[in-house]
Amino acid sequence: MSQPQLWLGVSLKMYFGYQQTLNWCEAVAALARRHPAIQSGKVGLFVLPAFPALPAVLACFADTPVRVGAQNVCHTGPGAWTGEVSASMLQELGCTLAEIGHAERRRHFAEDAAQIAAKVALSLRHRLTPVLCIGEAHSGTPAQAIALCQQQLDEALAETVGQGLGGTLLFAWEPQWAIGAPAPAPDSYIRAVCAGLRQLRLPAGITLRIIYGGSAGPGLIQRLGSDVDGLFLGRFAHDPRALESIVDEASQRIAAE
Repeated sequence: MSQPQLWLGVSLKMYFGYQQTLNWCEAVAALARRHPAIQSGKVGLFVLPAFPALPAVLACFADTPVRVGAQNVCHTGPGAWTGEVSASMLQELGCTLAEIGHAERRRHFAEDAAQIAAKVALSLRHRLTPVLCIGEAHSGTPAQAIALCQQQLDEALAETVGQGLGGTLLFAWEPQWAIGAPAPAPDSYIRAVCAGLRQLRLPAGITLRIIYGGSAGPGLIQRLGSDVDGLFLGRFAHDPRALESIVDEASQRIAAE
């Protein structure tokens, strides 16, 4: 997969119904077809819908550069795992990403470090780019956030080393205290943490693209400059016109570099 200069991602979580999901995706697909930055590959856009909508969403974006992925993936291969979806099935469907380790999954579904590490390894084995969600639960200093991110990253990559797996991860740094908040984390805090994230220790063969999530909205991609490789957008992007405004901002930032 070629690497865009900036990434923009949207997880629809469980906000939309089935038809609402398709209506939104049709509007975003139209945006992707007409926007030069997306067509050129300079801005990479990815969408993570709910599982039942994946086939229809993949068809909707089939003639566009938009990547489609899942909001979760099972930590083991096919078998007796009721209600789960395997990495191999996601690959077979045509997905190219899998979201792993979101704070909501850790908190409400008790996902632990071992499960997350297994999901990362399985995703890489099946050519799914992990959208690895990592972030601190409480507001503190940038140094504390960076140290926690290193710990969580080491845990998440624990299985890749022994299996000789490599690839690029979308490192979705999301301070949990900023998710769903009225505003993102302060710009100075984001910039300081992201500078530290670029210095994290990585196993051989693993590279990171750092995207910020947590109430990301208009103006942020330009204010942060080259400190981030993109944004992981939430409810702001539920309006396709608002998403287009962020794509425009990303395009303008690229042009200014």
